Amino acid sequence: MNQTIDEIKRQICDVGHRLYAKNFVAANDGNISVKISDNEFLCTPTGVSKGDLTPDMIIRIDGQGNKLEGELNPSSEIKMHLRVYRDRPDVNAVVHAHPPVATAFTVAGVPLDQYILPEAVLTIGSVPTCEYGTPSTMEIPDSLAPYIEDHDAFLLKNHGALTVGNTLTRAFFTMEEVEFNAIICKHARELGAVQEIPYEQLLKLMDLRIKMGLPGRHPGCDNHDN
Repeated sequence: MNQTIDEIKRQICDVGHRLYAKNFVAANDGNISVKISDNEFLCTPTGVSKGDLTPDMIIRIDGQGNKLEGELNPSSEIKMHLRVYRDRPDVNAVVHAHPPVATAFTVAGVPLDQYILPEAVLTIGSVPTCEYGTPSTMEIPDSLAPYIEDHDAFLLKNHGALTVGNTLTRAFFTMEEVEFNAIICKHARELGAVQEIPYEQLLKLMDLRIKMGLPGRHPGCDNHDN
């Protein structure tokens, strides 16, 4: 690990502040975590606005969610973070937020699975919508299970989005990409049509992704209509 624990805590706070400033979370919503060793993680506390985070509020937990260090308590939704870390050893950070437009797609029952922006194809691919689960229970981690291996971004039905990355910056940027993609898709629908990138152009983007050595998983376009 190149960063110190204090540096990671400050970065978690910075990402929390940015999520709040972008209206990706309201009140005390959302949670952030970073892996610092195979069985230790830093995470945000429950009951604190992401806009008010300070480094001393960040908690250290183990792989079972037990608190190792910190005055406050970890978010009850840390379970879904730990499921990702268990199934994806390449992931070092997880961000959960409620970006309004992307979340609206889940509320409306509309999948956000069309390839419409080259940048989104390169960075996030398609974004699956997981089945609804009761917050703070194992239902949400279980709903992620079919998709964890092949995706870096997930919509949680009626409950927001979850993004992962090899760094916290990457996980946050993926959250931004999800919401931006949702906004563009919503506007295109309002204008009358969504025209996807042609299949042959998707293949070129997949080749470009490989050449660029972009991190993280990508579902590709094998199931895209051609």
